[in-house]
Amino acid sequence: MQPLIDNARRFGQRPEEFARLAEGQSPDVLFITCSDSRVVPALITGARPGELFELRTAGNVVPPHSFDHPTSEAATIEYAVDVLGVKDIVVCGHSHCGAVGAMVRGEDLDAVPAVRDWLAHAAGRPDCADPADPTVADAVQNHVLTQVLRLRSYPCVERRLADGGLGLHAWFYEVHTGVVRQHRAQTDAFETL
Repeated sequence: MQPLIDNARRFGQRPEEFARLAEGQSPDVLFITCSDSRVVPALITGARPGELFELRTAGNVVPPHSFDHPTSEAATIEYAVDVLGVKDIVVCGHSHCGAVGAMVRGEDLDAVPAVRDWLAHAAGRPDCADPADPTVADAVQNHVLTQVLRLRSYPCVERRLADGGLGLHAWFYEVHTGVVRQHRAQTDAFETL
């Protein structure tokens, strides 16, 4: 913990670099990714403070939209799209994902009921050619595509897609190489950016 505290102290000693951030935010991208500590959106994208609006959930799950049961995730998506006016949404899954691996292998999650119940929002078990593969790459990629599809059901996203003001992107990050792949509709494959 001490190295983090030391960095936080140094970080706050550069107020001139951050003064403009007090004026507000206008990020162009909502970046939805996993809570996994190995996935650092600003590091992956090179974004500076104020450039990404982030939503991090276990397994980068986008829950079903519901007017009756609003969620923090839905509020974040709605705020990003309707208030901040982001131009793009990226859903970024990653290799070695514990959440997707647990779903694929059908692991017993009764000891962690909140995790079990959260992953039930994932829209089913992702297809996986080899559940024993620790990267669970194809399962994560299928899962990301499912979450992008789910985003389309959010009214704010649906409206912005209809008027051409929003782009949706499916990414896959390899934690063991640092390579980022994007799904290309033309080839229906995840290809290196």
